[in-house]
Amino acid sequence: MRLKLSYQEHPKHSELVSCVTWGSSSELYSVGDDHLILKWDFKSGETTQVAPLQKGTYVTHIDWLPAQAAGGGRKQSSRPEIFVLTCTDGRFLLVSSLGRVEKAVEAHKGAVLGALWSHDGTALLTNGEDGAVKIWSRSGMLRTSLAQSASPVYSTSWSPDSDQVLYTNGKSLVIRPLQPAAKPTHWKAHDGVILVADWSTANNTIVSGGEDRKYKLWDCYGRCLYSSLLHDSPIASLSWSPDGELFSVGAFNTLRLCDKSGWSHCLEKPSTGTIGALTWSSDGTQFACACSNGQTLLAQVVNRHLEWHNLEAVVGEDSIIRVKDVLTDAEERLELHDRIVKVSLGWGHLVAITPLQGFIYNSRNWTTPVTFDLKTTTVSLLLLTDRHFLVADNVSGLLVYSYEGRLVSTVKYPRGSVASLSVLTVSISVDTIAIRDKKEEKVVHLFDVASGKELREGKPLCHKVEIVSLSLSQSGPGSQRQLAFLDQNHDLFLTLVRETTPTQTYQTVSLGGMVGSIAWNDSTNMLAAVTDGRLAVWYHPLVAFTNKDLLPQTLVRQEDSNFKKSAQLVQFVGNCCVLRRDDGALITTRPQKTTVYY
Repeated sequence: MRLKLSYQEHPKHSELVSCVTWGSSSELYSVGDDHLILKWDFKSGETTQVAPLQKGTYVTHIDWLPAQAAGGGRKQSSRPEIFVLTCTDGRFLLVSSLGRVEKAVEAHKGAVLGALWSHDGTALLTNGEDGAVKIWSRSGMLRTSLAQSASPVYSTSWSPDSDQVLYTNGKSLVIRPLQPAAKPTHWKAHDGVILVADWSTANNTIVSGGEDRKYKLWDCYGRCLYSSLLHDSPIASLSWSPDGELFSVGAFNTLRLCDKSGWSHCLEKPSTGTIGALTWSSDGTQFACACSNGQTLLAQVVNRHLEWHNLEAVVGEDSIIRVKDVLTDAEERLELHDRIVKVSLGWGHLVAITPLQGFIYNSRNWTTPVTFDLKTTTVSLLLLTDRHFLVADNVSGLLVYSYEGRLVSTVKYPRGSVASLSVLTVSISVDTIAIRDKKEEKVVHLFDVASGKELREGKPLCHKVEIVSLSLSQSGPGSQRQLAFLDQNHDLFLTLVRETTPTQTYQTVSLGGMVGSIAWNDSTNMLAAVTDGRLAVWYHPLVAFTNKDLLPQTLVRQEDSNFKKSAQLVQFVGNCCVLRRDDGALITTRPQKTTVYY
């Protein structure tokens, strides 16, 4: 995986670009110290001026109101699109898409350093040079002064459910709940002043960077998950991708694309000066950078690698997918006519999603794909199973399709937008869909694939501790469908999702602790897990519901110095487990044999 960088031959801004934001997947807005607001349309290649700013007005941050704002629907679509601009004179401006200033608000003493809309668009969060963190209504009325620090607050971020706020305080990070009586979480995070921080809505992980020239990953309890090596200059910007799989880091003449575990996919050294701001497009295929030399840099993620059995697919530039059969060396070149948003390979099929259509390729016939139309340009999740695949659509919800392109069912996600869903919180099998609740993270909703209706409606699976990831078994009859899940304490549990009657509660069995990641086998009901630096495989975990004393007889543990405690299971296909170490190396392991790929 690498980045394809696009520059302008002559920068459109004559001075430093202070901030950028996406209005849609194809429209970008940039603001510079030359007092210009520019709109970039990458479909037509045109750049137009939205509005000039008054002389002496210098903008520090811009944020577009989320498309799926509160009160959505037909009434919502009639409202004018707006974005917020923060200024060095202590004001923030609410500006329409036509460039008209709807409202100017005196917000802070000194410069306003940032402003972010909540994920549902009902509230606005601002932070300033005066050390204050404030929350405003959508119309610009002050709701509360959430915090007051002795030093400037350089960066803020909403929690995934918008009920907490993350902000910087010198060398420390602070998580402040919105409830007045709730106690904040405070920890020292860096050895220098923290300049930027971002909280992923998809994986609930925090990334921060500062003057100590490092970026670090944290969980929501302040535990450090990863710390980078020293860079040549302070970390000036960073941002999570919408699906939480990647994040980007910017510094002086430095641009880095990183995995969610922290290790780096690629490093670029553009001659752009300091990259002061980063923003991802809603489809997660590209991000824009605000540069100090007047450039607005566009970085597109290319060369994504996918593997399944003997098939290997590479998503290259110009919407071309190259598929290779490693057994026969046969190669296929799949050329699509639009930007590829999502792509997945598995169960003998390759599914590619573009902004307007989906393409289904069969491994036995690559020349004539099955196509289907989409109602939206934003697809946030694509999951494949043996007979169906799941598409997360921000407009229509969760859609289940067959490999013939037929819509099987529509699942209405119970709470909030599907944009917050990820591969950790959603799982699909041939007959069941499991979704962790967005608000109540101890709750898992189970749906029938054929009808889209919730199983035992009103009585979802409830656990005692917050659930962080889940996975459904992929084979066997529906009566033996099993759900494995990890909770916040890294304990692994197993439950049957279809055997219980409506009057019974779900029976859960503990399989062990200190588990980092899990994966079901693609063709049998074997379960693999990385536990305490070892690979554990249960050949028949279903026995836990009949005679738990026999469960240890089905367990095989494999120790290897390559695994380490932070290794993550990528897939469990056939008799082969694929793990990824914390340095990005892929490990393919079979009984008595281990191979490492760098």
